[in-house]
Amino acid sequence: MEDPQWDVVIDAKESKGRSSFKDLWRYRDLLWLLVRRDFVSFYKQTILGPIWFLIQPIFTAAIYLFVFGNLAGLSSDGIPPPLFYISGITAWTYFSETLVKTSGVLRDNASIFGKVYFPRLIMPLSIIFSNLFRLGIQLMLIFIIMSYYLITSDLVIITPAIFLLPFVIIVIAVQSVGIGLFVSAITSKYRDLALLLGFGLQLLMFTSTVVYPLSGVGGIFKLIVAANPLSFAIELFRFSMFGKGTIPIEGLLYLCGITTTIFMLGLISFNRAEKTFVDTI
Repeated sequence: MEDPQWDVVIDAKESKGRSSFKDLWRYRDLLWLLVRRDFVSFYKQTILGPIWFLIQPIFTAAIYLFVFGNLAGLSSDGIPPPLFYISGITAWTYFSETLVKTSGVLRDNASIFGKVYFPRLIMPLSIIFSNLFRLGIQLMLIFIIMSYYLITSDLVIITPAIFLLPFVIIVIAVQSVGIGLFVSAITSKYRDLALLLGFGLQLLMFTSTVVYPLSGVGGIFKLIVAANPLSFAIELFRFSMFGKGTIPIEGLLYLCGITTTIFMLGLISFNRAEKTFVDTI
């Protein structure tokens, strides 16, 4: 009797992990189904639908404009305050939503992972793409407001830097997924650490350039803000759209270096944890 020839061999001792680009491409139909599932589940039994994606940044930007712009008098780096705050909120929302959902991907899908095999990275990838739809709607809102300022003033200009926008979005996605994968790997064994995520996100937000520009802070606090991996990403996000602000070359190098490091650390941690997490979760 001939030995059976298996199409897929799953080995927990495999050093490189179970997911590879070849496997991810093979399961691309599953990726699409998961993205569609997230889309349908969000809109099911809602009245306003995608309008919810516009309500949140508009109201949050209005509050930030009043508190940080009018009361605190923080600089907007030459960018019209409504655009400054709504752009920071948009970038932050994409980052935080992707991070939070990715951080629980092992814990929340343990029942599925324990029954059927597919590349586990499919789940984080589906989160990236499903959140891109929300980001696209919010970017449309930004461009509508930009059009008003382009027609009525010279406070906003469109420069060739606009072509950097896809790159910045990829950087933000890679950062959020990298941190999320790392947190997911840790919390698969130590669930109580997930409780610290909300506090950590608040700290990360207020030490980034969401509500103030990097040029508006100084001293030791500027070093803390500049060390935040999201700060230069948000600065570049605004610069690509509004043509205001300066991004030093060392800032770009740091952004690329820290983003790569975060992603690789998260990926390695996730690949190690996903081999045995079903036995420990």
